[in-house]
Amino acid sequence: MGAQRAQAQNQAADLPDGFGIAVVREDGKWRCTSMKRAALTSLKAAETELREMRSAGAVFGLLDIDDEFFVIVRPAPAGTRLFLSDATAALDYDIAEEVLRKLDANMDLDDLEDEDPFEEGDLGLLSDLGLSDSVLSIILSDDEYADEQLGRIAQEMGFADELAAVLDKLDR
Repeated sequence: MGAQRAQAQNQAADLPDGFGIAVVREDGKWRCTSMKRAALTSLKAAETELREMRSAGAVFGLLDIDDEFFVIVRPAPAGTRLFLSDATAALDYDIAEEVLRKLDANMDLDDLEDEDPFEEGDLGLLSDLGLSDSVLSIILSDDEYADEQLGRIAQEMGFADELAAVLDKLDR
């Protein structure tokens, strides 16, 4: 029993700070729920959790990793659409590297060493829900932490109150 507890504590220590929020738009209403902590370290875990929501409406996930960068995950029948706010995060975070691989970005991590942060992925993945690629670009251009950027995305799209209520429960 003690070995299992020690292993669980080690795994918890490996988890980054941050949060994962599943966002659902159904019947004209927004709903936000907290995602499992595994979503912060595994794109596959995030995709699986979002797909299991089985909503008739739009479903996507917002992942804040250490307030350093964020990932937007939007499962679709034709394949998951992804957006990574900082591709250089792949140097330090497995989930960012996983997103780049899934995007087929063909980047050598060594080439990222000297790069300034830059986004990678589908800027328009939420455009049908009210967040145009140009507005997302403006949000990214401001020098803010990832959680602040996600708050602005929620505000632009109309679910800031729902997001704030879930984050309050998480003590964020």
